Amino acid sequence: MSDPVRQITIRHLFDPSLEPDLFENILSRRAMAYVFDLVGVSILWLLAAVVVFFLGIATFGLAWLIYPALWPILGVLYTMATLGGPTSATPGMSAMGLSMRHTDGRRPDTLTALMHVVVFYALTVTLTPLVHLVGLFTERRQLLQDLAIGVVVMDARVLAFTGR
Repeated sequence: MSDPVRQITIRHLFDPSLEPDLFENILSRRAMAYVFDLVGVSILWLLAAVVVFFLGIATFGLAWLIYPALWPILGVLYTMATLGGPTSATPGMSAMGLSMRHTDGRRPDTLTALMHVVVFYALTVTLTPLVHLVGLFTERRQLLQDLAIGVVVMDARVLAFTGR
């Protein structure tokens, strides 16, 4: 007698074959959300630049040394505060109806948001923006930074409809 062969099926919590609506048009919506968030960070940068200008006058130019680091600092803080918040989305992602979850279903915290944005910018700078084409070839439309951190970006409306 031979041993019967068992077939094991591994299913993800967010399986695109079972719930295709979660991943519909994700990449194009993420691109638009990124543009929206760039505008948001730019507005914050303009406001902060004015404050730093006047601080520079008060400190005889010493505060102006902050200018080169102002954009990255604001971008990271913006992402940490919004992506790690209760909606699990930046304002751009919310506008496009997207939300982020860990692959096990948990919402990202501020540390996860920090890691995500740092890995995003590190990969974009070192490997060129073409690295984001990875999303075209992954089942759940995850980008390389998503795979590295263990998160998934999905349709927030579908998540809300299913109570997740």
